Amino acid sequence: MNFRNNFLDLTTSKVMGILNVTPDSFSDGGAFNILENGLSQAALMLSEGADIIDIGGESTKPGAQAVSVQQELDRVIPVIEAVFKRFDTIVSIDTSKAQVMKEAINAGASLINDVRALQENGALDIAVKAKVPVCLMHMQGQPKLMQQNPCYDDVVKEVMTFLQGRISVCLKAGIAGNQIIVDPGFGFGKSIEHNYKILANLEKFHELNVPVMAGMSRKSMIGNLLQRKIDQRLAGNIATATVAAQKGAQIIRVHDVKETVDAVKIVNIINAYRNNNER
Repeated sequence: MNFRNNFLDLTTSKVMGILNVTPDSFSDGGAFNILENGLSQAALMLSEGADIIDIGGESTKPGAQAVSVQQELDRVIPVIEAVFKRFDTIVSIDTSKAQVMKEAINAGASLINDVRALQENGALDIAVKAKVPVCLMHMQGQPKLMQQNPCYDDVVKEVMTFLQGRISVCLKAGIAGNQIIVDPGFGFGKSIEHNYKILANLEKFHELNVPVMAGMSRKSMIGNLLQRKIDQRLAGNIATATVAAQKGAQIIRVHDVKETVDAVKIVNIINAYRNNNER
């Protein structure tokens, strides 16, 4: 997949490092919302093997409050500009706001990662004009209330149906099929059972014929199952990332880059040997 001046081979799983420049993100709020801290974290994740740096300026944790466009711009644009100038990497903007997408692309971002799948006013139009890859995520409800009794008849089927619908909208609007990624949205309007049912069936999402991103890092689906606090979830993070890679997820979105890169390397070589044996 082409990201402006960078090409990423998605025949094997790749790792996206999370850089939250917010004061209230669920696992690292306030840690990287100063420019130099954010740059240091980006440098660390890249040295550990991250292929993409995903920069977000608005928390979407359960119960999160919305922020204004200007607040989000003030948080993300200086960091995007600095990361783009200092490092040869793919920079992703994690936002749902059209204006933030536009300014982030101008600042150097080459991937739009949208938890609302380009449904907000103007977002689809900006994405079409930007001509960069987009990641479409499924979310039931909105962050403030999404974890209050989420309900599905068949979570895998319903999430896939939603994503297929958004893919169709994007294609019709003029976004190329080879520029679309999907994310089933672990933790976004889903119970622990819903999340693990999606993970157990993650390979089915390849039927959508676009790359799949999986983001489970440090989420409550791990903490609640294992009864571990946020800073005690590394083993669970690696386990879920490994399963996602085994099931063919092309992008694994994580906080703990070094450990995930190690795990993904092992899965990738096992998958390579298995694929060779099947030929």
